[in-house]
Amino acid sequence: MKLKITLACLFLGAIYMIAQNNIAEEVAWVVGDEPIYKSEIEEQYMQMQYEKDPINGNPYCFIPEQLAVQKLYLHQAKIDTVKVQESMIVQQADARINYFIANLGSKEKVEEYFRKSMSELKEKMTDMIRDQYIIQEVQRSLTKNVKATPADVRKYFSSLSADSIPYVPKEVEVQILTVNPVIPQQEIDDVKARLRDYAAKVTSGESDFSTLAILYSEDPGSSVYGGEIGFKGRAELDPEYASVAFNLSDPKKVSKIVETEYGYHIIQLIEKRGDRINTRHILLKPKVADKDLKDAVARLDSVRRDIKAKKFTFEDATMYISQDKDTKNNRGIMVNSKNGTTKFEMADLPQDIAKIVDKLDVDSISQPFIMVDKRNKEIVAIAKLSKRIDGHKANLSEDYQLLKNMYENDRKAKILDEWIRKKQKETYVRIEDGWRNCDFKYDGWLKKN
Repeated sequence: MKLKITLACLFLGAIYMIAQNNIAEEVAWVVGDEPIYKSEIEEQYMQMQYEKDPINGNPYCFIPEQLAVQKLYLHQAKIDTVKVQESMIVQQADARINYFIANLGSKEKVEEYFRKSMSELKEKMTDMIRDQYIIQEVQRSLTKNVKATPADVRKYFSSLSADSIPYVPKEVEVQILTVNPVIPQQEIDDVKARLRDYAAKVTSGESDFSTLAILYSEDPGSSVYGGEIGFKGRAELDPEYASVAFNLSDPKKVSKIVETEYGYHIIQLIEKRGDRINTRHILLKPKVADKDLKDAVARLDSVRRDIKAKKFTFEDATMYISQDKDTKNNRGIMVNSKNGTTKFEMADLPQDIAKIVDKLDVDSISQPFIMVDKRNKEIVAIAKLSKRIDGHKANLSEDYQLLKNMYENDRKAKILDEWIRKKQKETYVRIEDGWRNCDFKYDGWLKKN
């Protein structure tokens, strides 16, 4: 059961809502002192159709009720003086606007499409995201005391009908050991020489930084935008990158060469806003030669043979040999970022690892293989299949965490449902003629009219 009461509706219709010209507003509902406009409902309906989001029943009943529930949460937030972290809101608004730029092609096209300046668009997006965070904070406060004991989970599981017990697809637990191929110093020197040449051309006025980034940067996410990465806080950037970027003060200057786990960069300041910074960069990555990859494969093949000969364990090898910083101090055990556990459905594993693991027996170790890591670099790895759990109906022994989450989400949903029904009775609600003939989920909307 979903905990959030359609918080996505805060974003639904964002494109249409921002793009439309101002028109005379017809009020459909009033909740507390907040109106819900007919145009707002129409815009969300268009977007839900575009996104193929499910609508339960009549959209002119379902959508305004969802908006009304949001108003109840926002009204409670005013009473409780709920505060949210503005820097996080700004970060999300920047990310959303960058998404629009990526899809439409440029800032100018975004402004033309939405018929708003970038500053107006940013303000609208920031308000929408702030509401989302405030609602989440109210919900979190209402459900913060929900904690499941083993007895609660057992009782909950025993109460489920056979049809309600979820099917758990095949899952695996995997350990990984990786090494980075040795890159010749000459290749690194060549990359640095190219970056120094680009910096000199920008400094002399011969070339524009953005043009060079489009032509030569190896960061596909920013090169098409002239190397611009948008406003970021320190925590969002690689530490080495952030250290140099936040020390820049002159937008006409180019930074020294910066080495990060992604490669080598030169950086140019665009703008600073408090604790956030917008920069552009050119990224170059030293190329890995076939010989270097083969040498790394041979090295891990030797390690694999020593493990099989019991000279040391896979776990020991990860500690002393592996260069995967996410797993080397955790016995090589991979953690699923989606659920925070060590269990992966095959589709959740990186593709290069999944196709290797799928052919392994439990406790066996793969041959060395070449893969592309999350930094888009070629590395060499061996993997060990620690556990395979075939697809099955959930049970307490193997799926306790899943069932615990189900129980807690169910309890939270009931608490929020009860709170909404109580809040309805305490809040002024007016529904205009033409909007009342509905089979609402919450039947308290019409009592005060």
